[in-house]
Amino acid sequence: MSTAITPFLPDYRGELPECPTWDAATQTLWWTDILKKEIHCCDAQGQQHRIITFTEEPGCFALRREGGLIVALRSGIWLCDAQGQLSEKVCDNPSNPALCRFNDGGVDSQGRFYAGTFWAPGDFNGALLCRVDTQLQTRVIQCDIMGHNGLAFSADGRWMYSSDTPNGVIWRAPIGDDGEPGARSAFHRFQPGDGLPDGAAMDVEGGYWSALYDGWRLCRFSPDGEVLESHRLPVRCPTMVCFGGADMRTLFVTTTREHFSAEEIAQTPLAGAIFSLRVGVAGVSKPRFCGV
Repeated sequence: MSTAITPFLPDYRGELPECPTWDAATQTLWWTDILKKEIHCCDAQGQQHRIITFTEEPGCFALRREGGLIVALRSGIWLCDAQGQLSEKVCDNPSNPALCRFNDGGVDSQGRFYAGTFWAPGDFNGALLCRVDTQLQTRVIQCDIMGHNGLAFSADGRWMYSSDTPNGVIWRAPIGDDGEPGARSAFHRFQPGDGLPDGAAMDVEGGYWSALYDGWRLCRFSPDGEVLESHRLPVRCPTMVCFGGADMRTLFVTTTREHFSAEEIAQTPLAGAIFSLRVGVAGVSKPRFCGV
């Protein structure tokens, strides 16, 4: 499918932008640059661009109902204010932080925060997914993952989606009101050359939008796991998508230039940019973390 795909900020290039998050209250886009140890915030017009710097890589984060952020840094999960000042440590990284940093995450309809990890050695499924409840209690809820990505929840709150990027699979699991996932099943498996499923978002019709790392595109999947739409990108490695805009029909796409050679950057100079495109269906808003 062909549609206008344009850079959100024409002059911006990150190393590993991830976790785009739309704040409907302020009409601003937030995102991380994991490798630069930054979280960014910019208004919809691209005029007010603010950067928060941390001492560790922020793998993912969420906006808080009480203001500020919950952010998963390499060594642990913290609460912080909107300026990035850390105020309370929620938990340590339940993995070995030297080998496994936090990566993808999000919030469910009950306001609980989820954060997955990425196993850097890549020699076995050493990553996991943990959940922080509204009382700041943390629990590991999934293992047997090499690189957690693609976390998203259906609009009715009944299903949790996630992807294991290195293993090329999107998973789906029923999820209870208590945040406990049931047995997961393969939603879609990818073949060599398809690209790998990275970050994702849900639309109000039950469509699952996945950024296909190393695939030059993003795809919308039906609730049955079939490809409904495919949007070609001018860069090889998109990392994550989110819905935003006044009507929630603008899709923002983060991309990376991590591990790119100077030659590839010269050939695809938009690598690391954030793109936007208009789509025909509204997205599901990301809830705020409701922890105390």
